[in-house]
Amino acid sequence: MSAGAHDPAPPAIDEITFHYRVDGRAGGRRPGAHAGRTGGTGNVFLDHARLFDHPDPRRLDLRASLRAGAGEWLVRTYRQRAAITLLAVVDVSASMACGAPRKRDVAADFVTAMGDSAFSAGDTAGLLAFDGETRDDLFQPPRHSRVIGQAMGAQLRAAQPGSTAGYGALATLQPLAGREAMVFLVSDFHWPLEQVAAALDLLGRAWVVPLVLWGEQEMQPPPGQNFVRLRDAESGRLRSLWLTPRLRRQWQEHLAERRRQLDAVFAARQIRPLYLSGQYDPARLSQYFLDGQR
Repeated sequence: MSAGAHDPAPPAIDEITFHYRVDGRAGGRRPGAHAGRTGGTGNVFLDHARLFDHPDPRRLDLRASLRAGAGEWLVRTYRQRAAITLLAVVDVSASMACGAPRKRDVAADFVTAMGDSAFSAGDTAGLLAFDGETRDDLFQPPRHSRVIGQAMGAQLRAAQPGSTAGYGALATLQPLAGREAMVFLVSDFHWPLEQVAAALDLLGRAWVVPLVLWGEQEMQPPPGQNFVRLRDAESGRLRSLWLTPRLRRQWQEHLAERRRQLDAVFAARQIRPLYLSGQYDPARLSQYFLDGQR
């Protein structure tokens, strides 16, 4: 019997994919599943045009032609549904290697699902990553492929963690400035707020979805323990702490304040974050986009 005989089978695509949508109309010319801005072979009425300019007699509108009374035959033109690009921009700094499950593994599960979801919808998907700098070794150009999700997930799981979280985000996002795409910014966001704001400002034309990954261990101090040794996620330094009731309360207050600060940065740009802890949950992603339609 082979060593991998008892390995669990990978989940079926329909078990990990999520449903997503964009606000407004997409400008891509490649046909797809999203409301588009350009004319084409869709079924959403756009306008009337002269038959001479759009020589398609199948779409001749006799009533509109007679009503116009200009001696011109008019045809109906339609909006074409468009494909979009999904990009995961993932923080792979040292703090993302912490937690149980590791935050980077949760990110890997997500990008696998993102690639499968994009393929199912006829869209393209790609990957960018950063720690203290841009991680060119983890780059995956956007493409429409059945295996792109698995390839991106495998890369993230095998990646060596870097350091100095967040400081490579600006350089990584710079090529996306002015580009129309759905960008999932995946991080624990343990980097300066001004860096977060500057990164978001580069994505002014994109549909931005911040995925804030916080592990259970960082959300609350260890229960039932007073003396603990904690390791700094970025520097690796050990620190001893006596967890008094006051310090436990400060831990919770600091986390709540950090969330308020992040929410304020996102809200100032009309961006809704999604906070995730524990395992990747496709239902949470689908509900996020469903809530955005209300």
